[in-house]
Amino acid sequence: MGYRRIHGELLSLGWKVAASTVWEILRPARVDPAPQRADRSWTRFLTAQAQGILAVDVLHVDTVFLRRLFVLFFIKHDTRRVHIAGVTRNVTAEWAVQQARNLLMSMDETRTAGIRYLIRDNAGYSTDAFDAVFTAVGTRVVPILPGVPRMNAIAERWVGSCRREATDRVLITGERHLRLVVDEYAAHHNEHRPHRSLGQHCPDDAGVPERPAPDDPSRVIRRDRLRGLIHEYAQVT
Repeated sequence: MGYRRIHGELLSLGWKVAASTVWEILRPARVDPAPQRADRSWTRFLTAQAQGILAVDVLHVDTVFLRRLFVLFFIKHDTRRVHIAGVTRNVTAEWAVQQARNLLMSMDETRTAGIRYLIRDNAGYSTDAFDAVFTAVGTRVVPILPGVPRMNAIAERWVGSCRREATDRVLITGERHLRLVVDEYAAHHNEHRPHRSLGQHCPDDAGVPERPAPDDPSRVIRRDRLRGLIHEYAQVT
């Protein structure tokens, strides 16, 4: 806030100080007025608006038959929850629009209204019709700048994790096989995989403070995903 605002706040607290005195204190300390002190960086925006941000991106995977397949997915910034929209050989604008509609139809009105921003790249599927699906429910579409993928860092990070932990370690044979793999990995990501940004919780348990006690008498079991490629551990009574 500016020195006039600080002066008013002090008066409301019963401190009789001249406005010029406040200004003389702030100036040597090099404290600028509030608009200049505000952090307007992209990182600050993502942190402040995370609860209302949805990001979309495409993961490409090459099969053993040298065919390239594409996975369209959405990810929530606050919970890191991933939704696999579809797998295709060719990401057409019409196909992407239908996947966007399917996503919104799978949500209730409360969850849809909570999406304030959609972050997307500038790929060919990002047409006016695609944007209109989200603007119709009050979502503002925010395209990233050309050549700046870090503006969609949350989605890009999931792409890297999915490749390192799943698709790069499996010989993909076709669309159906890829869909099975990414669905299984997304389930692992949402239901079990811990995230530092969530306090080492998984997306489906984000905000849940309670954890099993170390001296809990229950035993630990291991569950394998993707035929043992990924291991999950849980306590059972």
